[in-house]
Amino acid sequence: MMNNENIILQKADLDQIELVADLFDKYRVFYKQSSNVEEGKKFIRERMENQQSVIFLAIEKQENLVRPLGFVQLYPSYSSVNLAKIWILNDLYVEQSARRRGVATRLMQKAKEFALETGAKELTLETAKDNHQAQQLYELIGYKKDSEHFYYNLL
Repeated sequence: MMNNENIILQKADLDQIELVADLFDKYRVFYKQSSNVEEGKKFIRERMENQQSVIFLAIEKQENLVRPLGFVQLYPSYSSVNLAKIWILNDLYVEQSARRRGVATRLMQKAKEFALETGAKELTLETAKDNHQAQQLYELIGYKKDSEHFYYNLL
C-alpha cells in the first residue's frame, strides 16, 4: 500500500534516466506506440542534455527502495504575440497502481509552480479527444478548453 507521505516530487536529472525511461515507455504504449525502452531512454537523454525539456518525477521512497510513480514533461516555447515564454505540458503519466491517489494532481501543480517561477505567461497542454479521465483532471484543477483555435497537423 502506497503511503502518500513517502511520495517525493523532484526535477529529474540524468542520474534518473532509468527511472523515467520505463514510465516514458508505458506512456507511449498508452498512446498506441510500440514499446521501445532503449529508444525512449535515448530520446529523454537528448532532451535533458540539450536542455530541451524539463521532467518532474514522482517517486515513492521506503527505506532503500525507490519506486517511480509518474512524471510530467514540459517543453519550452514562446509566444510572439505576447512576447513571452510559455511551457507546453506535453507528457503526463502515472503508474496504474498509483492512480487516484493525487499523484497526477501533484505533478500538475509542480508544473504550474515551475511555469510561474520561470516567468512563463502560459502553461498549455492538449490530450486525445477520447482521454476523458485526463480531461476531467485538467478541468478539475483549473484548465480551460480553448474554443478560439483550431489545431492542424502536417506530416
